[in-house]
Amino acid sequence: MIKKLILVAVLVSLVGCKQDKSNAFEFVQKDDGGLFTQAKTFFQPISSVDLPEIDSAKVDLGKYLYFDTRLSKEGNISCNSCHNLNTYGVDNLAFSPGDDGSLGGRNSPTVFHAALHSMQFWDGRAKDVEEQAGGPILNPVEHNIKNEKELEDRLRQVELYKEKFAAVYPTDKQPITFKNITNAIGAFERTLMPASRFDQYLEGDREALSAQEQKGLEAFMAVGCTTCHSGVAMGGQMFQKFGLYGDYWVATKSEKVDKGLADLSKKETENYFFKVPGLRNIVHTGPYFHDGSVSDLKEAVKIMADLQTNITLTKEQLDDIVAFLGSLSSDIPTEVKKSPFE
Repeated sequence: MIKKLILVAVLVSLVGCKQDKSNAFEFVQKDDGGLFTQAKTFFQPISSVDLPEIDSAKVDLGKYLYFDTRLSKEGNISCNSCHNLNTYGVDNLAFSPGDDGSLGGRNSPTVFHAALHSMQFWDGRAKDVEEQAGGPILNPVEHNIKNEKELEDRLRQVELYKEKFAAVYPTDKQPITFKNITNAIGAFERTLMPASRFDQYLEGDREALSAQEQKGLEAFMAVGCTTCHSGVAMGGQMFQKFGLYGDYWVATKSEKVDKGLADLSKKETENYFFKVPGLRNIVHTGPYFHDGSVSDLKEAVKIMADLQTNITLTKEQLDDIVAFLGSLSSDIPTEVKKSPFE
């Protein structure tokens, strides 16, 4: 599967990225209806996704687990520590501190809309949010739980969880299992799908975007950003080499050169390949890139245009694209952000 995704990424990038700079911004003359039609070929609103109905009791259980520091060895962090629901599902740090205070090696992406992605983590090693939920729990640098049994034994002593797991998984002889723990957390995360003004635009409200945001949308498509950032999630569906036209670490001034997917596969041909992040709420989820090396969104957009499309954007184009990216912002209800333990 990984090989296929990489092949698709490379082939698409060859088509979408190697374009004549002189023609990069030549768009057919059209009114807003034409822009809207063009946008619909690349993007779809959240309302287009057939989201499955999830048992509210399972979501409730998942929320308890998401906020519970008992899911870390010394009880210092929870899922919400790195993926803070009050700050759009991130902690706005380059690297997140684990249970003992040591830092992870890659930036924590937002949990908002993560269920729309076809893979999880920067190297795509988890297939969905349920599998992803178990990764940090057992990671010695993150939650530092020794093994699945340690967490199962711990939660089996908690009356709250005895009751809630039995209600959600009534047919299981022993309902408090690691698989059910991650299943419930994933169920909660699948509800974190707020719609944005751009969704309203895609649904037909052409006044949902300002004039500058529409210019930014046009530039975004003309440059070829849609090669990787399209669909409902605006990304999250493929791997791409970071640095098609240069060394990423030179542009980002990264302190460490991260080989990305190659660290997992041990294949040199996969050096510097990373999962393409989704762009929803990108205005709020910095710092950017896998190592959080760039804090300014405008600078991040400039770097991406330079390294991925070989196009140098003008100041006006940068301003317009960043304005458009602001239309991808959306938040969850205040009540959902509150810890159930408060």
